[in-house]
Amino acid sequence: MLLNDLISETYGAITVNKARSILTMLGIVIGIGSVIAMVAIGEGAQSSIQSSIQSIGSNLIQITPGSQRGPGTQVSSGRGSAQSLTLDDADAISNGQIADVTAVAPQVTKRYQVTYKGQNTNTQIVGTSAAFSTVRSLEMSEGEFLTDQDIKNNSKVAVIGPTTRDDLFGTDATGVVGSVIKINKVQFKVVGVTVSKGSSFGGNQDDIIYVPISTAIRNFSGNDYVSNISVQASSGETLTTVQNDITNLLLDRHKISDATQADFSIMNQAEIVATATSVTGTFTLLLSAIAGISLLVGGIGIMNMMLTTVTERTREIGLRKSIGAKKSDISIQFLAESIALTLVGGITGVILGWLIATIVSQFAGIATSVSLNSVLLAFGVSAAIGVIFGYYPAKRAASLNPIEALRYE
Repeated sequence: MLLNDLISETYGAITVNKARSILTMLGIVIGIGSVIAMVAIGEGAQSSIQSSIQSIGSNLIQITPGSQRGPGTQVSSGRGSAQSLTLDDADAISNGQIADVTAVAPQVTKRYQVTYKGQNTNTQIVGTSAAFSTVRSLEMSEGEFLTDQDIKNNSKVAVIGPTTRDDLFGTDATGVVGSVIKINKVQFKVVGVTVSKGSSFGGNQDDIIYVPISTAIRNFSGNDYVSNISVQASSGETLTTVQNDITNLLLDRHKISDATQADFSIMNQAEIVATATSVTGTFTLLLSAIAGISLLVGGIGIMNMMLTTVTERTREIGLRKSIGAKKSDISIQFLAESIALTLVGGITGVILGWLIATIVSQFAGIATSVSLNSVLLAFGVSAAIGVIFGYYPAKRAASLNPIEALRYE
């Protein structure tokens, strides 16, 4: 059979009953569209999470008080809120005992009411050191960040995030440096405003106020315990080594011989990214698998239609075979029709998936990313479905006895 004849016959067979062909392809369209959309949303979320993690700093190691003693167990000592890390621990890490440490920033964190001339907001107050701007890659839009002299003098100065600025001074207000705000009824002079960094791990990095850690301890916490310690390693290659060295140092300082009983938790940025990537990847795979069920349903629908077509065209098959058509010609004809249906459905499904991903990105605020791999996979799956679910009807058509087929009513 010539290719032109095959294409012409396939087109005629599909379009002779447009409504049935469209309904048959619908399962493939929905399946492919759903898979494309789910993968796009998953990859977009994965990229967004990775960017969010990278935005909190580079080559970062996070140390929090309390410990988690194993998968599925309760967090001991209220991990993250326990009191087991001190300023002395941070000093020990930064005084040269650990190689490849670029900067160390201890933090005391708590929410307080902040007021300015009748305006007020409840925001996160972070008492930290001058090194925090380096560790967390902070940039300033106005003024300057905290200095070592501010820490030494227990200065009542504050650096505010853009969201806090908008809440207290008005949207996109400028010239706020030098203003005096009250944090928990204590006056602080604004010395800087940070550049927007967005949200990370469900927290707004812009709705925040930084004050000297010495001032925070004296006026708010009243003790030397810290909420966490951020450490910047010299490079990504040294993260694991630095993490292990810090673990050993803190275990020794806290007089703990069994690492499983540590009263602190430590995680590096690479581990955080890997964990987040694994979670989003698993979630995307699960959603895609659920969406893929409709592909199976669509394939069964195509097989059903092709079997019905074989029955309807039994006399036509008998006539073709009686004038010399081979089994392979009949088989190829019906297989081509099945593949054509799935490919058209696949193309439509890709367009539908792309539209869904675009709509979700525009109106739901969720980042999406339609990758070439997912599109190629969709076409591959479409072709495979056409072959797999079209093979049996095609074989059945080719196996019909021409005499019995001509007698068929």
